[in-house]
Amino acid sequence: MNSYLFTSESVSEGHPDKVCDRISDAILDAYLTAEPQARVACETLATTNRVVLAGEVRGPEFSHEKIENIVRHCIKEIGYEQQGFHWNTVEIDVLLHRQSADIALGVDASGNKDEGAGDQGLMFGYACGETEELMPAPIFYSHVILRSLAEARHSGAEPGLGPDSKSQVTLLYQDRKPVKAASIVVSTQHSEDLSQEEVREIVRPHVVNSLPEGWMCDEENFYVNPTGRFVIGGPDSDCGLTGRKIIVDTYGGSAPHGGGAFSGKDPSKVDRSAAYAARYLAKNVVAAGLAERCVIQLAYAIGVAKPLSVYVDSYGTATVDEGRLSQAMQDLVDLSPRGIREHLGLNKPIYARTAAYGHFGRKPDPDGGFSWEKTDLVEALKSAVS
Repeated sequence: MNSYLFTSESVSEGHPDKVCDRISDAILDAYLTAEPQARVACETLATTNRVVLAGEVRGPEFSHEKIENIVRHCIKEIGYEQQGFHWNTVEIDVLLHRQSADIALGVDASGNKDEGAGDQGLMFGYACGETEELMPAPIFYSHVILRSLAEARHSGAEPGLGPDSKSQVTLLYQDRKPVKAASIVVSTQHSEDLSQEEVREIVRPHVVNSLPEGWMCDEENFYVNPTGRFVIGGPDSDCGLTGRKIIVDTYGGSAPHGGGAFSGKDPSKVDRSAAYAARYLAKNVVAAGLAERCVIQLAYAIGVAKPLSVYVDSYGTATVDEGRLSQAMQDLVDLSPRGIREHLGLNKPIYARTAAYGHFGRKPDPDGGFSWEKTDLVEALKSAVS
């Protein structure tokens, strides 16, 4: 279809699942700070005034008190000081244990064997020219709206807002290009004394200012707290789990997803590192002008270093043969788990910041965060396929 509607959603750092992602990634950062080669797979569950951690680790010994302090710090930074979920009173169960020796046997490098993938699986990366960040527009603007609301809440400009919120952006596409918002949905937790209409007017400028000029939908398609009230929120209202927002974390449904979550996993897990590598390659392809849209699939087997396949699809927009693109990528970047980690500098405590508002479409940080968003492969790709 040349004319159609497409919708993506985002959720804030205070959404129950995102609270869990943040905690899992903060635990990961703590281990990588102490030991860059640490292995971590940390899962978090959060419900009414309770957090449960489970999973496998290999690295330094952390006391339960140290881990509990990390959890409380995360909850406090997000902003939860509510009766049903409070950073200071929440009960925390720590059930982390040592990584399986059988998994370590397949993953670790030894003798002439390179480091293998931590599991089998397939990962996708995507980029397109719909925004300057080379991200699909619906998910990008969904994130921007919630980041704006969160910044106003944290700064004290909007003290009536709570940490838990969601957005949903439906864009009208014409000739496969987004031209305006057809509808906007924002649900945000708020204080008891604010009415639905007052919340609507608090939210409105954050939506208008987040969208390109002239893109705001009409009034009847602008929905704010459609149920009328959102006072009880966060894990007190809905149980949260690590890894339940994989489409929010990636491309909002605009591209395929292999099914593996990111948060709480160290970069030896290809669910995370290979998805970052695939985004890095796809973004550089589009930034180089070699395609208007590009999706890349990488596939791995547990214990095997090299990917089983490197698939490229430009949806018919490539200016060069896709097979040549696939080979050029493999020539330029070592797509083994070790090669990806070294190329992108992933063995660093850079993950808590990824836990909300998307892992992609962010600006690279000076300390190595979001390194997969760099476009430093552009000239090499052009040269390789010329």
